[in-house]
Amino acid sequence: QVQLVESGGGLVQPGGSLRLSCAASGSTPSIRAMGWYRQAPGKERELVARIGFGGSTSYPDSVKGRFTISRDNVKNTIALQMNSLKPDDTAVYYCNTDPVRYSWGQGTQVTVSS
Repeated sequence: QVQLVESGGGLVQPGGSLRLSCAASGSTPSIRAMGWYRQAPGKERELVARIGFGGSTSYPDSVKGRFTISRDNVKNTIALQMNSLKPDDTAVYYCNTDPVRYSWGQGTQVTVSS
């Protein structure tokens, strides 16, 4: 059973930065593509960053150039560096494989507000 634990969220002003971390335990997800997802109130959960096992990355236009995903296959962790944050980035952020294979963790709340 794989457990995913996200951390690093918080309250930040528009234009600020945050770095999220995700630790996976219980199995070896390093062989899978991983992603960061977010869900804002009243909206569907969406994929905002994806990284393949070899390190290839992809992002939707809404975050491209502002978010950077990275992974450590030895430690089974992934990170999301978020810069130039906007109020629209406010959401609960989750990590999981892409496509989704494991149960969702508790997520980490990111609030962008002045």
